[in-house]
Amino acid sequence: MKKEITISELARLMKVSVHQIRYFEDKGVLPPAFIDDNQYRKYGLEEIYRLAHILLLRKLGVSVPTIKECFTSFGSVQYEELLERSLHDTASEIARLQELQRHTLHILEEHRSFAASKGRCMLKQRAGVHLLRWLELGQHDTLHAALLVAQPRQVPELFEADIHYIRDDRGRVGLYIESEQPADLELPTGSYLSIQTLASDEEELELPIQLLQDYAAEHALVACGPLVVVEKSYLSLFTPDQLHYELLLPVACLLERA
Repeated sequence: MKKEITISELARLMKVSVHQIRYFEDKGVLPPAFIDDNQYRKYGLEEIYRLAHILLLRKLGVSVPTIKECFTSFGSVQYEELLERSLHDTASEIARLQELQRHTLHILEEHRSFAASKGRCMLKQRAGVHLLRWLELGQHDTLHAALLVAQPRQVPELFEADIHYIRDDRGRVGLYIESEQPADLELPTGSYLSIQTLASDEEELELPIQLLQDYAAEHALVACGPLVVVEKSYLSLFTPDQLHYELLLPVACLLERA
């Protein structure tokens, strides 16, 4: 009974393509055991193990040239270091994917929440949020691309998070992003009157703002803080021609205040 197998048998056994095996041979990491009289490549048990090691190293992200170096000069210490590096890289990739999963779930939840409540005033209980000022607009300023680039504080993953617009007593509008640590401003824990809407420009926000104010008056709610306009630009994946906004007004019941 023959002890060696052909390249196609090796490929089938190891679940790779013949092309891959030829590539590894061309790079000098997987020569055949011998070539028979008919010019067929033959592979034995040693080559099977060698191919298994190559595939493991490739799975760990090791390049083929480095694999050749591994086979010629690596000892147990170098292999242990290689595996430790691979473990660290894998942990980093897992963390990246988990963050991507959380972000994707957040977008889906926000989209479904918007679809369920669009255009309706709702009273919400919200946890406190720390806000970091990103830029400030004067009364007659408009937001434009050059202004974003000119900001000394660059925001990572811009527009993948909520941007809070808050007007101060001087009529200036601050643009804020959420912060894990205490920063420039805090939206306190409490009751907020909310309405979610779509808009192509600032003027289209006037109607939902009026609806919010009318609802507050009708239900004996008094504002106890500034109106907050929250831009959720990531939701514009679903409506490319319009931006998604949530208007938040911190409120208290008149009876509570009395």
